[in-house]
Amino acid sequence: MRDDPAQRRQRLRPLAERDIAALQRFFEANPEYFVNVNGEPPRPDEAEHEFHDTPPAGMAYREMRMLGFFAVDDGGADRDGELVAIATIVGDFIAEHVWHIGLFIVATALHGSGAAHAMYRQLEEWMVERGAHWIRLGVVAGNTRAERFWERSGYLQVRERGPLEMGRRTNMLRVMVKPLDGRTIAPYLALVARDRPGAP
Repeated sequence: MRDDPAQRRQRLRPLAERDIAALQRFFEANPEYFVNVNGEPPRPDEAEHEFHDTPPAGMAYREMRMLGFFAVDDGGADRDGELVAIATIVGDFIAEHVWHIGLFIVATALHGSGAAHAMYRQLEEWMVERGAHWIRLGVVAGNTRAERFWERSGYLQVRERGPLEMGRRTNMLRVMVKPLDGRTIAPYLALVARDRPGAP
């Protein structure tokens, strides 16, 4: 029977320094995000930069993690450390119980398979277990596949930011938020003034 990567299960775990080389290989094998957003492929030191990146000075947060999804076989063992998706998350970002997704990149081979939504649900559960009440992110306007993915995942636009220089491109960023467990956007905007429509 043919091995279908879309049908494999994935294990989520935080990445460590020892994973940077695997992260760089993942970026180079799946350059679409960088081409779409930055107008150029990942740099030779992209993984090093992303792994050590932190929010701008003055923006409070409790923790920042880069997480990896690794393919596992039928016995539950890692398939030679095969990285199939990554996410960067920031906990208690700007305000308590607000979590932020900086990156969520899924291997191109899995696009359209449903795996991205399954992994996102796993990622959301991971954040909820650690106290997330709202999750925010920014998606580049015009990156249609990403926009549709986040809309289908329950995210709502609260404002636009930009224009922002990102690599070789200048983009407008749609700031989107997902309230969790029956919450609404209004209390979120009371906590995070910078995301209110019309805020500077």
